[in-house]
Amino acid sequence: MSGGTESPAARLQALFEGHRLTPTQRRIAHSMVRRAADVPFLSSVELAELAGVSQPSVTRFAVALGFDGYPALRRHLREVVPAEPAPETGSYNEYQQAVEAEIENLRHLAEVLADPRPVRQAGRVLAGSRPLPVLGLRAAAAQAHGFAYFAAKVHTDVRLLNEGGTMLHDRIDAAARAGASALLCFALPRYPREVVDALAHAKETGLTVVTVADSPFAPVAKVSDLLLPAAVGTGLAFDTACAPMLLGRVLLEAMCDDLPDAQARLEEFDAKAAARGLFVD
Repeated sequence: MSGGTESPAARLQALFEGHRLTPTQRRIAHSMVRRAADVPFLSSVELAELAGVSQPSVTRFAVALGFDGYPALRRHLREVVPAEPAPETGSYNEYQQAVEAEIENLRHLAEVLADPRPVRQAGRVLAGSRPLPVLGLRAAAAQAHGFAYFAAKVHTDVRLLNEGGTMLHDRIDAAARAGASALLCFALPRYPREVVDALAHAKETGLTVVTVADSPFAPVAKVSDLLLPAAVGTGLAFDTACAPMLLGRVLLEAMCDDLPDAQARLEEFDAKAAARGLFVD
């Protein structure tokens, strides 16, 4: 995409690329990407509160990016994001605000998908892996289960890994021995330590790791070969994950494009479901 068509969030991510950021700095970067339209109007104290870090951490973050301090970074940000802050949502109640935030996450995902090459690449990688292990623990277990449920209708061997414990590495090893060449992971906050360990183990066994995470700065990024970002909503007591779920469905579509018998398998399933009276509609 050219500079004129990139979203504010994409321009921010481009600013952070190529810099070795500490975990705290990645947290600041992630918060800035999520609030890309507002960030140029925030003080260092306000950004620190948004990211849940100290004000000196924001200053060190700006210096790490090559600026003299946060004021210089903010001046630069005003050149690469819209000149006006995001629309006010003060008239919405807390439930509506959560929905509006999730709509914004979906808009951002649509902007990211303007370049379909990463998803298409991931689809090819996953389609070529037999078996295909799909990992998701705790908050991400539902995402992994949903993907695996539909993937099993078009892929000959999908193995859901949605429980942690001492056998997780064994199951990854078993998939690799059976011929797996890739592993798909859904990773959402808060990130279980054993997910990071499992992905590192998967890479050690030679598997290509494709990860759907809420941010390109997530802790799983360093143990992923291809990371596809989709933000989660944080306005309610428990995070909402509409964008990661939708990205999972998009990834399924891309995988189907590289499975020549996908349509035939779906038609076969429909015929059997009709014969069994499986559905009432």
